[in-house]
Amino acid sequence: MLHSAIKMAKLAAAEPRDVPATNVLARAIRRLAQTDGDHNTVIPALTLHRRSAPSEPLHCIYNLGLGVVAQGDKQVLLGGDAIDYGPGQSMLTTIDLPVVSHVTRASVREPFLGMMLTLDVRAIVQIASEMDVPRSRRDDVSGSISFKALDAALLDALIRLVTLLDEPILVPRLAPLIQQEITIRLLTGPHGSQLRRLVTTGSPSQQIAKAVAWLKQNFVDALHGDDLADRAHMSPSTFRQHFRALTGLSPLQYQKQLRLQEARQLMLNLNLDAGSAAGRVGYESASQFSREYNRLFGAPPQRDIKRMRLI
Repeated sequence: MLHSAIKMAKLAAAEPRDVPATNVLARAIRRLAQTDGDHNTVIPALTLHRRSAPSEPLHCIYNLGLGVVAQGDKQVLLGGDAIDYGPGQSMLTTIDLPVVSHVTRASVREPFLGMMLTLDVRAIVQIASEMDVPRSRRDDVSGSISFKALDAALLDALIRLVTLLDEPILVPRLAPLIQQEITIRLLTGPHGSQLRRLVTTGSPSQQIAKAVAWLKQNFVDALHGDDLADRAHMSPSTFRQHFRALTGLSPLQYQKQLRLQEARQLMLNLNLDAGSAAGRVGYESASQFSREYNRLFGAPPQRDIKRMRLI
């Protein structure tokens, strides 16, 4: 549940943090990401992030992955709840989540520094099946985002993964091993119960994750009746309850955010006008598209795109 995620974030903030080790990670990220922005690396699953000032709220989709703040602070808005996290804390998301996120503490002298590691669900399933780890109950369900204090062993593995970028010749051989270690430590550490729910056969979390994956691929199509509930083999009321518990949104709200975010990217990247973008993502009414776009992004399409190009 989202409220429990917020409680856990507050508890994580109160837990001891390995400040010196976090500083090691921050220095490594700062050395490799020398300019503001989001930096891809030669490890495809790993991106590094740097900001020299607080940022504007950004609508985006968090995929299955682990986010870590090494320096500065960040806030994530999900389902109307605001969650703050900073150095020494980690964020795990287990399904694709439309969120609003922004950096809240950063300066030229002490820039925000963070990293995101995308996880491979197939690797998680394989490793979980080979390990003797506690199994989640099939009927257990909770939010798909969690915030935990970084334990020393996981932080050490993350530092080794980032510093490995200094030795590109070794990346193909060693990166997969360190990524496997990180997955093992996630499964057995504070995030473990949440991650294991994702791969527990027949669990609500797994069924909702499959429905979300289908919806992400087919968001242009209209939702008819209880199609998604049928796909998840749940009653409509149970499906809606679990879907909201995991995503913070109803299925229709989730679809709407996917459509509007895709339309925004089409207008930004392909210079489409609002009407064309609306049609591409499944809207039949341009006026409805404009209203809902304004509600989500805080400005009509044309004004919002103009503003985005100035950022």
